[in-house]
Amino acid sequence: MIETDRLILRRWSEDDAEDLFRYASDSRVSEMALWPCHTSLEMSREVIRQYFAPNEYTFAVVCKQTDEVIGCIGLVPDGDEHYALKNREREVGYWIGYPHWGRGFATEALLAFISYCRESVGLESLLLTTDMRNKASRRVAEKCGFGMIGGYDYDGIDSMAFRKVLML
Repeated sequence: MIETDRLILRRWSEDDAEDLFRYASDSRVSEMALWPCHTSLEMSREVIRQYFAPNEYTFAVVCKQTDEVIGCIGLVPDGDEHYALKNREREVGYWIGYPHWGRGFATEALLAFISYCRESVGLESLLLTTDMRNKASRRVAEKCGFGMIGGYDYDGIDSMAFRKVLML
């Protein structure tokens, strides 16, 4: 578990399916995150069972004030990366539910996750990729010290890659 002023980052549970469905069924979120919009509560449960729960580095982003899961942050599973990795580097991905956009939650979660990756996972660097249209995600990357390393095409979508060195 990782704690910040306003958030708790913890492992996913099937009990989180309703919160996940609430935000993952919103096309504004899924479009920016580049994954399919959830169409049922059972689909959200299945995503938790098959993708989130087995990945030890994927965390639910929980708002302390409401005890609600409002997003997700974690390391992209090996082999599912969107850009070529360096040695001892992993790609980080994150999303926040639409009603919580613009409140600094993604930045707060990413800063805490960076520290976790540096101290507990032992990575030398993190890679972050984003759809070129996703200005908010690019801004989060910049605020967290990621530098742009290049543009690329992801299935016909203009995208950008950013890197943050964790150890010198």
